[in-house]
Amino acid sequence: MTSQIEITALSFEEALKALEDVVRRLESGEAPLDESIVLYARGDALRAHCQARLDAAQARIEAVVADRDGALATRPFDETV
Repeated sequence: MTSQIEITALSFEEALKALEDVVRRLESGEAPLDESIVLYARGDALRAHCQARLDAAQARIEAVVADRDGALATRPFDETV
């Protein structure tokens, strides 16, 4: 199994594919109980990684705002409104 450090290095697309593989394996019912528990934990870590990547993308998108004249402007992500 891949460690947490390796999961954080995955792109969103890679992590999503790996999560789909985990779900497919769990849904098949072919994995023994102990393996299913390990797969579930891996799936949860992959899900969290995908959500974090989506949240970061959402924040970057929200960093594009309209200025007073209606023109699009950007602001640093960490700048408070």
